[in-house]
Amino acid sequence: MPSFTDTLQVNGEAMEMYAAVPSGSGPFPAVVIAFHVGGMDEFDKVMADRFAEEGYVAVVPDLFHRLSEEAMSGPRLDRLGHLSDPDIIADMNAAVDFLQGNSAIDNERIGVTGFCMGGRIAWLMAAVNPIFKATVPFYGGNIMSPWGAAEQSPFELTEAINCPMLFHFGEIDGNPSQEDMVKLDAELNRLGKEHTFHTYAGADHAFMDWTGARHNAEGAAVAWPRTVEFFDRYLKG
Repeated sequence: MPSFTDTLQVNGEAMEMYAAVPSGSGPFPAVVIAFHVGGMDEFDKVMADRFAEEGYVAVVPDLFHRLSEEAMSGPRLDRLGHLSDPDIIADMNAAVDFLQGNSAIDNERIGVTGFCMGGRIAWLMAAVNPIFKATVPFYGGNIMSPWGAAEQSPFELTEAINCPMLFHFGEIDGNPSQEDMVKLDAELNRLGKEHTFHTYAGADHAFMDWTGARHNAEGAAVAWPRTVEFFDRYLKG
């Protein structure tokens, strides 16, 4: 299974992107991964590799490429204050353009997923780019808040989502909380959007991340095959 790092151009700025590719010949379905607040680290790269092992081209754009060294060296959560949804959308769309320009990719079979802040972005991108045929947010917080120059939050854009969604929640997570889950579920139901929500008992935020203190092995072991099955249904079926 080959993997590589490429450099894309986004509005005149260079952005690195990690890519993992299945063995064999395509065209393959693809998944764009919006990373967590830790940035493009071991966790995100391994998750991309795991998707490639399941037969997907997986790409992880560096959504922090505009941040200064000072911003990146400070507390991790402070990075969120430097982000703006219009920039995020441009970065994620650059990754989509990369996939669409590659003959090994089936342009009709592209999904989006993300972890932590990336879960929020997975919801956002499902609303703003109709190319996505399925979306899987993992514990995406702050969905009801716009970032930076955005005029609307991902939540306010929910009506534009036209692909099925699978959302993974941690039972003891505070953001998104179980109360947030109820509100998100109610809005998707009101708008008639196809979705499935799963809550993992005893799991906190970032329960998929085996490199962190909040890893929940039991929840992660169930959430991953559910994710693969979901993407297989909508991107391979």
